[in-house]
Amino acid sequence: MKVKTLATSGIIAALYVAVTLLVAPFGFTNVQFRISEMFNHLVVFNKKFIFAIVLGVFVANLFSPLGLYDLVFGVAQSLIALSITIFSAKFISGILKRMLFNTVVFTFLMCIIALELNLALELPFLLTWLTVAAGEFVVMAVGIPIMLALNKRLNFEKLI
Repeated sequence: MKVKTLATSGIIAALYVAVTLLVAPFGFTNVQFRISEMFNHLVVFNKKFIFAIVLGVFVANLFSPLGLYDLVFGVAQSLIALSITIFSAKFISGILKRMLFNTVVFTFLMCIIALELNLALELPFLLTWLTVAAGEFVVMAVGIPIMLALNKRLNFEKLI
């Protein structure tokens, strides 16, 4: 791994952690509003960002009140969703279309987080899936224009 890739990944992971902890009470509950999830769109620009995002999720989840549950389920959900988005890039042309697809994938796969909350806190699965999926959808949808604007300035494709 190049030094530039490693350094950029570290910065992205640190930003993910900082933004997650900034809104911590809303990032670990059954009504999740984890603003840092908009960083998931980075893999649409360059698949190398998967390492930074997964590392950021792992470190942020070290601070979760759910402990090991969040480390396993949260990291797994991110890794699966990011991998699906990366794989789909072969079939979906255009950044905006890929970001919309990424939003749908992450929203749907919040069933993994709902399962985690069901096991850890005995929350009702379907209602929990609805609430965490709604929060994820809002963050990811609002993240699209933000990430597109940042990309114009930073050029994510060549940043890493």
